[in-house]
Amino acid sequence: MAEAKKTATKTTEETPKSTETKTKKYEVIRAFTDAQDNYKEYEINNIYPNPANKKVSEERIQELLSHPNGKSYIKELEEN
Repeated sequence: MAEAKKTATKTTEETPKSTETKTKKYEVIRAFTDAQDNYKEYEINNIYPNPANKKVSEERIQELLSHPNGKSYIKELEEN
């Protein structure tokens, strides 16, 4: 009688690829009061947003990078 060998197969769930991107950092280049964040005041050289891990929409970032009034309030910091 031939004995069938059972081979154990491990089923591993594929880990979904991370869709998380590195959080970009921004520096305030023109002091402003953020009306969309409980009127928080930002001074020149502050990091935006504060706290740095606060979620801010891409639309808001773009608005502050190039505001409709023609002024920029933040700039993207280069990663070192």
